[in-house]
Amino acid sequence: MGHYHHRHDKERLCIRTRKVYDWVTRQIDVPLRSFNGPELEDIFPTSKCPRQGLLCDCIAERGLDPSELTIRCFLSDAQGNRIDPVVDQDALIFQEIVQPQGRQPVNITLPSGDTVTLQKVKALIKGHVVVQIVSGNGVVVCESKPIPFATAQTFILCAPEGTELVGHISFFECDSSLVCTDNFSQLDVSITLCLEVQMEADVKIEVEARLCQPREELAEATLCPTAKFPPQCPEVFPAR
Repeated sequence: MGHYHHRHDKERLCIRTRKVYDWVTRQIDVPLRSFNGPELEDIFPTSKCPRQGLLCDCIAERGLDPSELTIRCFLSDAQGNRIDPVVDQDALIFQEIVQPQGRQPVNITLPSGDTVTLQKVKALIKGHVVVQIVSGNGVVVCESKPIPFATAQTFILCAPEGTELVGHISFFECDSSLVCTDNFSQLDVSITLCLEVQMEADVKIEVEARLCQPREELAEATLCPTAKFPPQCPEVFPAR
């Protein structure tokens, strides 16, 4: 009876996968949003903040100490349901802003002195937050409607034609404060998030791989013009 021999020869495999052409992270501070007057009252509807008069008057009427109130906010979907920014990415809008002439090429000088041509990619990020006014004993006194926020960002990336912009939030922080005085009331909301942006495309590869990390954004990748000063006349000025 013949013996069965296992084959130990390696196979060459071709697989289709998503190739990451570029990958950067960026901290984004969304511009501060402030609400006062009728806009402040509209943000806190009576259905979620029962009251007869104005918001700040309501707090005083309930006998609440403004110094003991906690004003907190969190990321939500469009209906006001709390979401986890790392898990519930579908609740956020992240999309490329299509430029009429396509992604514009930008020449970048690398630290090594070499020049490389990258592309200008614009992205739109939109979402919602909800603000809660919480009493000293942890009771939610008032809750706001979902408050929309948006930011547009420009990235300089390796983004040849055929690649797709992919992004997600890896960190999200929302801070809010309510000011109530005798003749003034205002809600301020500030948002900080960390955005991971990748340019991807489907490719067929045969490759050995290792784990990678996002690169640092290049300081030279700026859209602002570099100041160029006219030549000086050191022979005559400044005087020795």
